[in-house]
Amino acid sequence: MPQVSIIIPAYNGERFITKALDSILTQTYSDYEIIVVNDGSTDQTAAVLQPYRDRILYIEQANQGVAAARNRGMTLAQGELIAFLDQDDVLLPDKLAVQVECVAQHPEIGIVHSGWRLVDAEGNPLADIEPWHEAPQLDLAGWLKRMPVLLSAMMFRHSWLKRVDEFDSQFKQACDVDLVQRLIMLGCQTAWVPQVTVLYRQHDQNDSLNTLIQAEEVWAVQEQFFARSDIPLAIRQIERECRYYTLVWIGWRLYHTGRLSEMSRYLEKALSYRPSTRTEALMQWIELFQRYEAEYGKQFDVQRLTQSPDWQKLISILIEDRK
Repeated sequence: MPQVSIIIPAYNGERFITKALDSILTQTYSDYEIIVVNDGSTDQTAAVLQPYRDRILYIEQANQGVAAARNRGMTLAQGELIAFLDQDDVLLPDKLAVQVECVAQHPEIGIVHSGWRLVDAEGNPLADIEPWHEAPQLDLAGWLKRMPVLLSAMMFRHSWLKRVDEFDSQFKQACDVDLVQRLIMLGCQTAWVPQVTVLYRQHDQNDSLNTLIQAEEVWAVQEQFFARSDIPLAIRQIERECRYYTLVWIGWRLYHTGRLSEMSRYLEKALSYRPSTRTEALMQWIELFQRYEAEYGKQFDVQRLTQSPDWQKLISILIEDRK
């Protein structure tokens, strides 16, 4: 049996998927199997995978979404450890080796996590994301406050994944966040490998660019989580803080993709969870937007934000609230 099962959900992935596979085949660690689930692709994904068919387990299914494709891969996986790789991402050469070693050294953990490098469509570096600085302890509070989920940068014990059954296929983009939250609520512990192990490709067909769906789903996952009756008191006490920062992050994602009207709606909602005075919120939002843009290797255009009609509307709301 292989030690690691690597699951790649594929949908219209002809552009980048061979680079993802090549990055696995050139790993310094070799005790693995590769499972590719072609989720109803209509492009040449099947054709470009043909030369790899003797080195992968290849499955085709009707299009059901990324969650269902990952679930199908998990039913076939034989490894004690599970790694997920998106079709447009690339593993750095020692990703598997360092994470397998971390799991071996920490038998109490169910997840190992690491950093990632944002790259453009051609693979040119944009920025390194090192989330352990913001969330050094990935306990339940750490996950909720920061939620640094990127499946391609993670590795899971198969036994823990079996305890939460599968990804929730109602979510197109936030199924990974939901899965991690359910794992942590069961007591699954996480350890950091504090280095960049994967290239996270940014291109014009990223699913995450559909920020309207992303916003709705991230908020729905948080609503679902805080509706639970078994949340520890310490977590219930930081609920408003978690909701506030989630809404601000959603607002930034919408700003990042030019959806300022929807951004305004989520930031207005964030005001109801603001732990201090509302007038401080505007400056904090600017600071957080600037930080988030820098993490993505972008220069923050503060004038584009503050001179927009949607931002001015938020200021008007604050003025009215103070009367």
